Amino acid sequence: MVKENKSVKEMWENYLMSIGDDIINTNKNYTSWQFCDNEESANNLAELVRQGTKRATTGLYYFYEIEGETLPKTGDFSIIIDWYGIAQCIIETKKVTILPFKEVTKKQAEIEGEGDKSLKYWSEAHIKFFNRELKEHNKEFSADMLVVFEEFEIVYK
Repeated sequence: MVKENKSVKEMWENYLMSIGDDIINTNKNYTSWQFCDNEESANNLAELVRQGTKRATTGLYYFYEIEGETLPKTGDFSIIIDWYGIAQCIIETKKVTILPFKEVTKKQAEIEGEGDKSLKYWSEAHIKFFNRELKEHNKEFSADMLVVFEEFEIVYK
């Protein structure tokens, strides 16, 4: 397990203080994570979130299942980190939709905020990424696969 960078805890504590919450007795929790599987994309996507351009993310439902990971839910807090684990901002999940990849809409692709924000760009980029992830599991991507579409907003940066 990789040790969490101290900037993550510091950002969380600063956020709690900014909203008048008690750091020791808060009922709020967070996870910290980065986007993508390479430095350039992870850092670029974190910056798009900081700018308010990227307001959603999409993951394959398959990985939540096989890794036993809890699905995101409304009200969850996440600290977005860069490739090096440095905290960039805190987001709060506003809506989670599970749907087949092929049913993702133009509007959903747009709020993901990547590339030219088109559904075509979004689809091509996600298919490439999902295929890289699935290759390790000897699986191939299918447009019928379920995705977890998570909408969020920045609450602290």
